[in-house]
Amino acid sequence: MFIDSAKIFVRSGKGGDGIIHWRREKFIPKGGPDGGNGGVGGDVIIRADKQINTLLDFRYNKKFIAKPGNPGEGSNKEGRSAEPVIVKVPVGTLIRNADTGEVIADITEAGQELVIAKGGRGGKGNWVFRSPTNQAPRVCTPGEPGEEYHLELELKLLADIGLVGFPNAGKSTLISTISAAKPKIADYPFTTLVPNLGMVYFQENKSFVVADIPGLIEGAHEGKGLGIQFLKHIERTKALLYLIDCTSDDIKRDLKVLKNELKQFSADLPKKKSIVAITKLDIADDDLRKELKKLKFPKGVAVHFISAATNDGIADLVESLWKMVEKGR
Repeated sequence: MFIDSAKIFVRSGKGGDGIIHWRREKFIPKGGPDGGNGGVGGDVIIRADKQINTLLDFRYNKKFIAKPGNPGEGSNKEGRSAEPVIVKVPVGTLIRNADTGEVIADITEAGQELVIAKGGRGGKGNWVFRSPTNQAPRVCTPGEPGEEYHLELELKLLADIGLVGFPNAGKSTLISTISAAKPKIADYPFTTLVPNLGMVYFQENKSFVVADIPGLIEGAHEGKGLGIQFLKHIERTKALLYLIDCTSDDIKRDLKVLKNELKQFSADLPKKKSIVAITKLDIADDDLRKELKKLKFPKGVAVHFISAATNDGIADLVESLWKMVEKGR
């Protein structure tokens, strides 16, 4: 199951209390103050883990609470500080304060860490308060409270190229052809129910990541179909690949509708660099192929005619995608 949003509660640990304590040794019956400081409360740390792909675990584990620091001890010994609590999230997780809506962090690299809730500092023992005029202080301070937050986690997949098209435009077939990804493929709408990522190897030391999202339908930005749930996953991509079935009644209109759906979701999406691929060329008869050759697109729109089933035009498309990604990088 693919889960791309979750709400959690985090609380760091309270600092340990400082203590009042007196030095008591065999030949020093009235020793001075030696109460130690309390230990630091445990932090709550967010860590990006590349082995995690969804936020599914947070459906069952929603609270992350660190332990308090230990109180101080005699002989001016500081209490033991508490261990941090590590919250592992997928790379690409956006973290918001659920109460204010403020974006706290955008976790974009494997191993990236963020102290989301700092543990409270330990209180001071009476040893700290000694002075020439107060040699027997009977005062200590409590540990500071920890921090607590309600957080919203939102996963946005990280990819170089986002595939955009109507249901059954051939997105899943293409990603399975050019990468090792194996999405479900069938001849009915909305075969793709979750985003898929595929690593495309162009040449040695040259590779890029492609994201396939469920197909869009007209009105997707209003909540129709499935695509609206996953449009956010192409917000981070460097470029887009529009896929349109060659048997469409109006290819140019389809492209216009797709771009409009992206624009309604986010004005920045249609501004991304893009390539258009006319798919399923293997099922086009001679008459249709002649009609396709007559198509004229606006200046600057790169168009490829491909068949993922027969690999027709795939090598040229992959090379064009790589060049577009390389420029973006």
